[in-house]
Amino acid sequence: MEEEKAKKSLKAFLEASFYLFLAIALIYFVLAFVGQRTSVNGSSMYPTLEDGDQLIVEKFSYRFAAPKRFDIIVFNEMETGKKEPVHYIKRIIGLPGETIQITDGKIYIDGEELEENYGYYLHQEKMEGYDASEPVLIGEDEYFVLGDNRNDSLDSRKIGCKKKQDIIGKAVLCIYPFGKFGGIE
Repeated sequence: MEEEKAKKSLKAFLEASFYLFLAIALIYFVLAFVGQRTSVNGSSMYPTLEDGDQLIVEKFSYRFAAPKRFDIIVFNEMETGKKEPVHYIKRIIGLPGETIQITDGKIYIDGEELEENYGYYLHQEKMEGYDASEPVLIGEDEYFVLGDNRNDSLDSRKIGCKKKQDIIGKAVLCIYPFGKFGGIE
């Protein structure tokens, strides 16, 4: 009788351990390859995203497809004096092989003015204090990124184009604050 109880207890313990291991492995897989949570720090993506917003970043699709213009991405950037990279959140404006020029606060891609229709232009008229008098040719595996709040954003104008390998993923869902819960345009 005692031996039978011990066997049942051991079996229950092993089953629980197995399911716990599966749950931990599944969580690891999701966080490593599918998605992760990140926070917005600062106002560079205002009004689309605000300081403190909590986002879900989808990391899977860029393994099979290239990022697209206007995707909001999260990427790593090494800051001076820090040992770990910092996550930045910006919008893709220029794609590999394109030439970008910013004149009088307007963006030109391959000589054509870029038409933008998201939050930035609802709140600001143009980028102040920045003109790229010389066109910038984007490399084969690079992307030119800007914050939506162009006058308060550390982006490709200062840190250069971002390589695809540095992109963590695409911001797809705002989960907090609850009033903003939903997909990100």
